[in-house]
Amino acid sequence: MKILVPVKRVVDYNVKVRVKGDGTGVDIANVKMSMNPFDEIAVEEAVRLKEAGVAMEVVAVSCGVAACQETIRAAMAIGADRGILVECGELSDVELQPLAVAKLLKALCDKEAPQIVICGKQAIDDDANQTGQMLAALMGWPQATFASTITLAGDGTQMRATVTREIDGGLETLEMKLPAVVTTDLRLNEPRYATLPNIMKAKKKPLDIVKPADLGVDVTPRLATLKVAEPPKRSAGVRVADVAQLVDELKSEAKVI
Repeated sequence: MKILVPVKRVVDYNVKVRVKGDGTGVDIANVKMSMNPFDEIAVEEAVRLKEAGVAMEVVAVSCGVAACQETIRAAMAIGADRGILVECGELSDVELQPLAVAKLLKALCDKEAPQIVICGKQAIDDDANQTGQMLAALMGWPQATFASTITLAGDGTQMRATVTREIDGGLETLEMKLPAVVTTDLRLNEPRYATLPNIMKAKKKPLDIVKPADLGVDVTPRLATLKVAEPPKRSAGVRVADVAQLVDELKSEAKVI
């Protein structure tokens, strides 16, 4: 069984992002970049399935600029077998929108024929939470989002996935036939640290580079960002003498009761 894992290059989650002076986006010049944390969880889960003997190959895929090769190599250091970069020229990761990524992944799925696609539920830069669902719709595959556990079982001809997912009311367990798309939640696993030997091995693993035109996909943005702004600064709190004054302030000043 083959597992395809999309990985995205984003600003490292430890970095405090800054908005550009003209309000057109986030400043990523000289900023540390890393793999999207949810995608890292997806890679870890795919590698664990391979180590358990359920899967035979894990393919890491990224779409974006040439520097995304570093993200793919990071996935290989965790345990992915090979990588594919859909290089989109000078387009930034922000301009490459979820629908375009889903179409690129569909084209790769048609070519690679994976039995399951495991991806992060969202990226921490735009928090769109759309790509996995769009890919499932384009492929006509079943999907399970926000997965906290994934179990694969069955014979070689018909594999099934049992996925426990987190919902507002608690937990929901789904069973579906493969091929399918699964998006990962934080509680699915804790990704391992890549060891130095594995980092060195990752440099020798195969990494193919293709263009959107090679896949017959138009990645022209369909949405326009009008303005990006930092959230307003929180105003200072007010001390009150007693409950009566608190209730009065909530009525007269805050107007919430």
